Amino acid sequence: MPAKGVDTTTIEAPVPEPTAAVDGGLVQVEGVMRSFRTHRGEVRALDGVSLRVEPGQIVAIVGPSGCGKTTLLELICGLQEADAGTVATAPAALMPQRDLLLPWLSALDNASLALRARGLSRREARTQTRPWFLRLGLEGFEHARPYELSGGMRQRVSFLRSLLAGKPVLALDEPFASLDALTRAEMQSWLAEMLLREPRTVVLVTHDVEEAVLLGDRVTVMSARPGRVVEDIAIALPRPRHRTQPELVEVRAQTLRALGAEA
Repeated sequence: MPAKGVDTTTIEAPVPEPTAAVDGGLVQVEGVMRSFRTHRGEVRALDGVSLRVEPGQIVAIVGPSGCGKTTLLELICGLQEADAGTVATAPAALMPQRDLLLPWLSALDNASLALRARGLSRREARTQTRPWFLRLGLEGFEHARPYELSGGMRQRVSFLRSLLAGKPVLALDEPFASLDALTRAEMQSWLAEMLLREPRTVVLVTHDVEEAVLLGDRVTVMSARPGRVVEDIAIALPRPRHRTQPELVEVRAQTLRALGAEA
């Protein structure tokens, strides 16, 4: 049943065309170095990292805590600058680990913030955002506040906000880390299907090796700090995938071996 006050005739309107194409969504990182000054002295986060993500490709990055994965994402999104090396990417939208939904706004208004930031009025942004709630399985919750949504629903709203930013590159930083195991598995399947329907170039940071091999076209393994790329594993299987596929089990084992060698 739709939530009280929902205009179901508007929800059933045709879903708009994708807001960004993957054409030109190239990510190119070459020999990047990044250090930070702390009260204990200089800490080198990244040490000569190179990474290339082709348009429309999904690359999952795994590595020990503190190896610079989030720093790398922020460099790709232009939120930090490298000390050395080059970062040349198409415009990117960052989806952080926490959904960062504004508690005083409805789910619809939270998702449409990306369009408001692009200059649309509140009415225009709502009109363009509303049809996506049907596609993302959120119909009936347009007027719900974040506290009324489950963890998985909040992450869908956050993902929609990132999608509507209209950028060809999505940088996802542990997007499902705060969810319970069952919800996380459901969201992984949902994201795989969503990216088949709405392709983007995706750089996904995760601590979950199974998530990496389920979603990625490649898995890039990083070392402990200072972060550097130690192995890049291609996955030829089409998406969506199943956890028990023998080829996937072998890629998972290969990834774990690479991580173990750096531990």
